[in-house]
Amino acid sequence: MEASCLELALEGERLCKAGDFKGGTAFFEAAVQVGTEDLKTLSAIYSQLGNAYFYLKEYGKALEYHRHDLTLARTIGDRIGEGKASGNLGNTLKVLGRYDEAAVCCQRHLDISQEQGDKVGEARALYNMGNVFHAKGKQQLWGISQDPGELPPDVRDTLQRATAFYEMNLSLVKELGDRAAQGRAFGNLGNTHYLLGNFVEAIKFHRERLSIAKEFGDKAAERRAYSNLGNALIFLGQFNAATEYYRKTLQLSRQLKDQVMEAQACYSLGNTYTLLQEYERAIDYHLKHLLIAQELNDRVGEGRACWSLGNAYVSLGKHRQALHHTRKHLEISREIGDRNGELTARMNVEELMEVLGVKEADLSPSESEFKVQGARPKFIKKASMESVDLWKYSSEQNGDAPDVDGISRRSRNQLYQSSRSKSYADSQSSDERHWLDSPVDTDDITVHVTPPKLARDASDEDCFFDLLSKFQSSRMDDQRCQLDEPPNGENAGGVDPNTLNDMIDASLLTSPQTEELFDLIASSQSRRLDDQRVSVSNLPGLRITHNNLGHLCGESDPQEPSDDFFNMLIKCQSSRIDDQRCSPPEGGPRAPTVPDEDFFSLIQRVQAKRMDEQRVQLPSDEQEPDEDEREPGAADS
Repeated sequence: MEASCLELALEGERLCKAGDFKGGTAFFEAAVQVGTEDLKTLSAIYSQLGNAYFYLKEYGKALEYHRHDLTLARTIGDRIGEGKASGNLGNTLKVLGRYDEAAVCCQRHLDISQEQGDKVGEARALYNMGNVFHAKGKQQLWGISQDPGELPPDVRDTLQRATAFYEMNLSLVKELGDRAAQGRAFGNLGNTHYLLGNFVEAIKFHRERLSIAKEFGDKAAERRAYSNLGNALIFLGQFNAATEYYRKTLQLSRQLKDQVMEAQACYSLGNTYTLLQEYERAIDYHLKHLLIAQELNDRVGEGRACWSLGNAYVSLGKHRQALHHTRKHLEISREIGDRNGELTARMNVEELMEVLGVKEADLSPSESEFKVQGARPKFIKKASMESVDLWKYSSEQNGDAPDVDGISRRSRNQLYQSSRSKSYADSQSSDERHWLDSPVDTDDITVHVTPPKLARDASDEDCFFDLLSKFQSSRMDDQRCQLDEPPNGENAGGVDPNTLNDMIDASLLTSPQTEELFDLIASSQSRRLDDQRVSVSNLPGLRITHNNLGHLCGESDPQEPSDDFFNMLIKCQSSRIDDQRCSPPEGGPRAPTVPDEDFFSLIQRVQAKRMDEQRVQLPSDEQEPDEDEREPGAADS
């Protein structure tokens, strides 16, 4: 039986290392069913099962087995194992969005590693702590409409704490000579500096990440580094350099046969060429994005591609093609329930119909193109994006960063912002590209106003409780047990409130009846306390024998958590009050082919307040202009 359990566990480990986590979990579960008396072996199985379920995104089961691992490690006094189990719990809680609890677990891992002199464990704990604050900072950024780098104090503090932990991790892994870990630290430092608006620093760290990825031949990490470098260069106004990195991103995505990442690279290239006013090339990449989105049945990404194509065609003066794609964008927006996208598309359709001099009745919804019945194109309005103004970041604001160039501003017919999807398919790795979330549209928010409480006199509350006590006292009496009247006639079951001090008589406390009462209370209450204790006999797969009974009974003197640990736990649990508050509206359907780091929407938001400077007078009806431009390739959903 013992060999069978171990053999099953080893086969599960082999399958997990080969990437077959589903098959691995089946063997690990079978090993648990067989059971073992070896506590360390069982602890390792729990840990592996928790990790396998984590990669399968079954976080509830992952949490369960990591808790089993933590319980067993504490029972047998395995401090290193307790630290690792705490770290695994922290990672799982982080993914579930329970950041405060995750920080407690990761801090526990860090403390134990430092206590045991485990440098490798300490480095991992520092990295995990950075990840927790990094993820918390990104969550706090959701719905914030500040300019890049101009963050609320609490968000900035969270991201700076993440940066500090990453820097400590980088210093330690350099000391250990772990190049792979250095690459992960460089990547995450680049991501946190990007979120903080320190784009020059972000580029420096991402270039280090790229160098290490090439050193190890890690094509996926190399692709992420190229993409992150392109994003940072966009905010520095270096569009040509950004396109070179996006091209390399596209090339590696095709080598890796990753259609989702290929579509995202095409989307980024299309929008960047739009910013460069190279509309023909932009259309080419947007059409490629549209094709992949249709293959993957990504309706949100398909809608954004149609929206971007409509903008590019308008900029080339090809209003018929623009109307076709804009109508398609309107249809998809209605289908997926995207109110912002629907409003934007409807406004654009109306303006294009007005420009072409056609009416709704002239259009055939079943045809890919539309019919113009004897109407000559009539030009009424023109939304210009010819000039690309630049916005600056001063060196005082960004430390060593030079002046930062900006991007094009929004025109009047582009007032409606698009919401962005909330998860990025490339974000499973720790050092991957990180993003800013789009602002929440005010129309999508329902505000719950709590009615004001009327002032009440304290005496009124006293009266209420007196009244309640009076009416409920009889019901309380019904729940009191009556003790048998003793032979000597004493009333052992009743207590006179006027003789309360007489109860503390020594003779009364030592009477046989009182002893029986205390024994009864102790017996009944001990069972309730036992119900709240964790029993190792409930651990799945554990076979209790004489060999391990001593360890389970505490002969190994397992160390209990310190008071500081429980104080931190109590502190973090206070945040669970938030579970009773209403959650913000969802960010809309997910668009896997559109990068969540949709910096074009962010650029629009930053520049929107200056859009009045770009409004121009359109030519008369008799004169046909060379170009009729609208805002290029920002994202819409």
